[in-house]
Amino acid sequence: MEVCSYVSDLTDAEWALLEPLIPRSHPAGRRQTYPLRRIVDAIFYLLRTGAQWRLLPHEYPPRGAVFYHYAQWREDGTWEHVTQVLRESYRCQTGRNPQPSAAIIDSQSVKTSEMGGPRGYDGGKKINGRKRHLLVDTQGNLLKNKVHPAD
Repeated sequence: MEVCSYVSDLTDAEWALLEPLIPRSHPAGRRQTYPLRRIVDAIFYLLRTGAQWRLLPHEYPPRGAVFYHYAQWREDGTWEHVTQVLRESYRCQTGRNPQPSAAIIDSQSVKTSEMGGPRGYDGGKKINGRKRHLLVDTQGNLLKNKVHPAD
């Protein structure tokens, strides 16, 4: 597999922070076919560009393998754990308590396409789509998010 560099690819320093937080395959399971770093790079490429899964560049592992890991880590809470560890680390570096004492919540109604999951109608804003809620600390670091059909 040819290795290209994309803006979304992790640097060595970034990977050193993330690698211990990403679960390895089960020791009794199948051997890892693709490097986890390339899997994570592919996920970040999709998140950064907003590209469809089927348009994942061929320099990355196959989209089925990438999606498998993405979904697995979403279900087992890996992404939430990564966000929490990085947020707490950043708060400590800036001289703050790792756990925030205050938070800010905001919501936004966004239009969605015809396809792609549940959607609703926000009568106040006259938007047919979804509503997203974000909870951030006073530094703007994400604490929680929720997306649901607009109402």
